[in-house]
Amino acid sequence: MLYFFQQVLNGLHSGALYALLAFGYVLTNGILHRTNLAYGALFAFCGQTMILTAAFGYQALWLTLFAAVALGIVAAFLYAGLISHVLSRSIFEPLADRTPNAIVVTTLGILLLLSEASRIAADTHDLWLPPMLAQPIIFARGANFNATLTLIQLIDCGIVVATIALAAWALARSSFGRHWRAVSDDAKAAAMCGVDVRAVFRHAVLAGGLCAALAGVLAGLFYGNISFGSGLVYGLKILFVTAVGGYLSPLRAAFGAAAFGMAESLWAGYFPVEWRDAWMYLFLVAMLVLIGAGRDQSKIV
Repeated sequence: MLYFFQQVLNGLHSGALYALLAFGYVLTNGILHRTNLAYGALFAFCGQTMILTAAFGYQALWLTLFAAVALGIVAAFLYAGLISHVLSRSIFEPLADRTPNAIVVTTLGILLLLSEASRIAADTHDLWLPPMLAQPIIFARGANFNATLTLIQLIDCGIVVATIALAAWALARSSFGRHWRAVSDDAKAAAMCGVDVRAVFRHAVLAGGLCAALAGVLAGLFYGNISFGSGLVYGLKILFVTAVGGYLSPLRAAFGAAAFGMAESLWAGYFPVEWRDAWMYLFLVAMLVLIGAGRDQSKIV
């Protein structure tokens, strides 16, 4: 039971990262209604940017570790804001009314561009941050085993929960939230009612990009490194998870992604890790087929 409890604790952290990514993804795709393959790349790019900037600040500027990491975090959010601005104005808006394949192909190109930019900036080397706040917090004790989480994991989970709770409250109570739901339901009808659809869309893309940046920063601080190709892996998982749950509720998508992260952790604890991604993708595809068939049947009725 202690071992099972440890896997549940591990799932809390990975589920929190997935939840934050899913929340931000639905903010954009709830309005865009197009597949955005660049979202996972933005997550990985911001994590890599934080690590590279922190390494530069520590080695070249002779900053303390804390100051170097803080500089890296600022750089990651600045790049996220800049990339989100370019995506919303130069990519999504011009292509939103065209075929869905136009967005898919374009965002795939952006994914490759961001991945290659990270690889070239790091000179194809993996830079690692030193372990930070790694002291274990014991939740349960056994004769030969303790169920623990590190302090950085607890901080990450707390930041994610606070961010999602605050964002969900803002969506439920603010004028932006009402406008976001209106544009998500019917952009043309919202525009006829006086809603500035472009402003809502740009703010949603920016908020989603900042969520991806925050997830990348938290993942980088915990793992110490984010590989160049992890953006595609995380992006596909979030794409499937949100497709299963739909794009109407960011909070529901976050809960679904958290459950997916928990399932991944339990699989890693009891089954071969090398088969984890394959079986989890298969599970998501099966869920998407079954739920998609139910949605199509309800539309026919």
